[in-house]
Amino acid sequence: MQKNPPVHFEAASTLAVVVSSNEPLLFLSDDQKVIAASASFCRAFDIDPKTICGQSLSEIGNGEWAMPKLASLLKATALGSATIEAYEIDFQRPNEKTRHLVVNARTLDDGDIDHIRLLLAITDVTDVRAEARLKDDLVRDNAILLQEVQHRVANSLQIIASVLMQSARRVQSEEARGHLHNAHHRVMSIAALQRQLSMSHGDKVELRHYFTQLCQSLGASMIADPDRLSIQVAVDDSAVAADVSVRLGLVVTELVINALKHAFPDERPGAIVIDYHSSSKDWTLSVTDNGIGMPAGRDALKAGLGTGIVEALAKSLNGDIQVSDAGPGTAVTIRHRESAGLRTDISTAA
Repeated sequence: MQKNPPVHFEAASTLAVVVSSNEPLLFLSDDQKVIAASASFCRAFDIDPKTICGQSLSEIGNGEWAMPKLASLLKATALGSATIEAYEIDFQRPNEKTRHLVVNARTLDDGDIDHIRLLLAITDVTDVRAEARLKDDLVRDNAILLQEVQHRVANSLQIIASVLMQSARRVQSEEARGHLHNAHHRVMSIAALQRQLSMSHGDKVELRHYFTQLCQSLGASMIADPDRLSIQVAVDDSAVAADVSVRLGLVVTELVINALKHAFPDERPGAIVIDYHSSSKDWTLSVTDNGIGMPAGRDALKAGLGTGIVEALAKSLNGDIQVSDAGPGTAVTIRHRESAGLRTDISTAA
């Protein structure tokens, strides 16, 4: 009949805590014999609680706890030369799947200065690890799916743009042709936005590169003579969330299209400048041209689709719109301040 290692009378409370614990615990002597085991440990590892006390750790069950490295670490812990914190082991029992366990151990002062006691805590992380792997698999699958969606979107936008241009060549009405051209320009700007977002890493978009590509796309589709008209980008090192970049890109698109349509009649030369700078959470976006300026009186243009788009986007960005005389030309500025005040409605037409 096995005998339990001697236990000092002051360890009685420790034994009671171990046995009644809801966590799998082992109370060991310095030679790694079991003084007590929690009921939860016995349930978790299918051990008869009546037989475990007095056994060596390596003898528990069918010998599945006979792990040389764990035994070495426990010995070093008892000698005070090491500690066991979050030590992971693969636990294998006959005819069962491998379980992943996390072990923590420390010496315990139970009042018996002649014997070192070890308290061993075991956590089964098998399900947690499986969930983590499943999550990683889902993230990877979603990334592949997103890449495929982006590829399909890019192809679809190119097809739409081609159909619009073919339709514009066939129609007889100048007004209808103008509407189709406008739709084509907007589709091309969205295509440029989609390309930039697909190449961005993480959830931030670097605005200088994005605005440069966007304006290159707009210039290629709308400026017949680059020596006469140009679009310039003056943007700081700001990077914004992807959803914010979408709205800023659409604002720039509408304002640049508006300027190209109205600011430079009769082959007038000129330039459009996109400026963006930020400080902390405050930022300012402006689109300025050196064209003929805002018409007034009977010549004033009525608000169009572009105006409504810009107003809605500025509102969603908590920005205030200001239209001013650039002398020559027109400047449209959107400012975002943390203490944003009343907004001024934009009066440019598109």
